[in-house]
Amino acid sequence: MHFMQNYEKPELVVTGIGVTSAIGQGKAAFASALFKGQHAFGVMQRPGRRGEASFIGAELPPLSYPKALSKRMLRTASFSGQVAMVTLQEAWEDAQLDNVDPSRIGLVIGGSNFQQRELFQTYEAYREKMCFVPPTYGVSFMDTDLCGLCTEQFGIQGLAYTVGGASASGQVAIIQAIEAIQADRVDVCIAMGALMDISYMECQALRSLGAMGSDRYADEPAMACRPFDQSRDGFIYGESCGVVVIERADSAVRRREKPYAKLAGWDMGMDRNRNPNPSYEGEARVIRRALEKAKLLPEEIDYINPHGTGSVVGDEIEIRALQDCKLSHAYINATKSIIGHGLSAAGTVEIIATLLQMSESRLHPTRNLEEPIQLDCNWVKNESVPAIIHNTMNLSMGFGGINTAICMQKCESRI
Repeated sequence: MHFMQNYEKPELVVTGIGVTSAIGQGKAAFASALFKGQHAFGVMQRPGRRGEASFIGAELPPLSYPKALSKRMLRTASFSGQVAMVTLQEAWEDAQLDNVDPSRIGLVIGGSNFQQRELFQTYEAYREKMCFVPPTYGVSFMDTDLCGLCTEQFGIQGLAYTVGGASASGQVAIIQAIEAIQADRVDVCIAMGALMDISYMECQALRSLGAMGSDRYADEPAMACRPFDQSRDGFIYGESCGVVVIERADSAVRRREKPYAKLAGWDMGMDRNRNPNPSYEGEARVIRRALEKAKLLPEEIDYINPHGTGSVVGDEIEIRALQDCKLSHAYINATKSIIGHGLSAAGTVEIIATLLQMSESRLHPTRNLEEPIQLDCNWVKNESVPAIIHNTMNLSMGFGGINTAICMQKCESRI
């Protein structure tokens, strides 16, 4: 007990990233398109997303598969599984994890119900001949299949599990990875925001719920995704997957790995609300707690990457929470305006977008921000701007009343 009372939690840093999105596979392609504001929005064409109605979104181009990945596992993996393996390969190499004891590496995958589109297609294909359902379906329909694919491919022998947090899943995975290292369960923990592969059933339900746009811009896909703009009418889906490698700072020094940033403070809290509507009180609470844990004053935050989905109600509440927490001075842009809303992947991919902006000392534009809902914020609008970014905050919220906030601090540039 005496030891626990005096135990000082280790400083944690990000030493590797991997990203796959509709605007580019890999961090170099992703960053290039991000800073240029290049998008990939259009009417979605992937089989299983074309029902009686059509939906606007941003779908991945054909994947480039690294030679190191098992062709056998790729062949039997779902689309979400393939994207997970490809994205993790980049982060693994970036952090040079081949030299780390595999029993001290963990994996937390953010999201649940990753593979709805492929499950729906399987049902459609075999409902009249159920005895011919492939036996692999008995494994692949479970979210843990992604854990199995990744731990087998990369030899991970520490912990591995999935965490569901709806659209906050990516940041929930990061928080869980942080706490696994702090508890000394592993030395290195990988956090993944997995690709949520939705079908037209989910698209239609989310549109009927009033969450997914866009009826207003049905004939103008490039105009549809407009977080924080007066003309927004809901989120626009975008396929993506993000991976960050987190480890103790002393481990990174020992391995001579130059970190992207320090993870300074974080918080997660619930609204006691099953419904999808957001809560001002819940968002403000995690913002203040994350700042407190990071030992930062509001005026020390240089940049905020918000949840910013384009929700008619959600964007208003988020900005109100930021203003009341005295963060109006900080730069704000919306990554989803360029890549769409990755749902379970969003929180991790947006952390990566923040890390890349910190590294480049440049902020990406916000597409379609023509008439901001609040004029008293420090918006990055339609042009990329240079900025020295020392302290950042990322926000991510999910259906069911889930709120998360993560603060990061700049490290020296990577070699």
